Amino acid sequence: MTRLAPGFLWGAATAPHQVEGNNVNSDWWQRELRTPGMEHSGDAVDSYHRYPEDMRLLAEAGLNSYRFGIEWARVEPNQGQTSRAVLAHYRRMIDTAVGFGLTPVVTLHHFTGPRWFAEDEGWLGPKGIERFKTYVRSVTDVLGGVEWVCTMNEPNMLALMVWMSDPVRSAAARKQLLTPTVADGEYPVLPDPDPEVGLRLAEAHHAAREILKRETDAKVGWTVANQALTATPGNEAKLREVRYIKEDLYLEAARGDDFI
Repeated sequence: MTRLAPGFLWGAATAPHQVEGNNVNSDWWQRELRTPGMEHSGDAVDSYHRYPEDMRLLAEAGLNSYRFGIEWARVEPNQGQTSRAVLAHYRRMIDTAVGFGLTPVVTLHHFTGPRWFAEDEGWLGPKGIERFKTYVRSVTDVLGGVEWVCTMNEPNMLALMVWMSDPVRSAAARKQLLTPTVADGEYPVLPDPDPEVGLRLAEAHHAAREILKRETDAKVGWTVANQALTATPGNEAKLREVRYIKEDLYLEAARGDDFI
């Protein structure tokens, strides 16, 4: 029988907003309520309460790790108000994963953020990075013993979401791209993420990495959504241009990380 190399992690991953349910203080919860045709997350699969069952099923399937997220909108439902109860909840999730023999891989931002953050210019506002740093500092209190921490999930996709959330974007474009990760029927052609947004997210990633390396013993990195982009003859320069906007900006930002 083929065996995994020692230390190899083979697991499953979830995003808090997509599985926990009732993430009512999230910017995406508000977007779902006001966008015609967008599916409401609602109770989702109630993983906020049923995570022990989820983890048990995962372990019984023979996997050895679980990447799950901490939801900023729950930790800080109002600016400056940190919920100790929610932080304790995520600590219980970490301990439960370990109890099932699963290595927890914790993601701090998986597309969604607090409503108040989005309504005050979000990532592009002058206080955006400092607000994210405040959140990261509060989370470090429950990350003891966690070996792997991902600051952000797929920042190149997040950059696209930030771009699409701009109110000046056309209604037609927003209708076509209700979410870039779920498609009904033919998958839409996504626009390129805005590199200015990407550079801002890279700055936030580096700031979070500095805090995590100082306050925890975790290995720190982020995940990037990569494609197998190739050039038709004569378009090699265009490939480099497109690949930088879509991927390489974020791969370069991972220099100095422990993993990607």
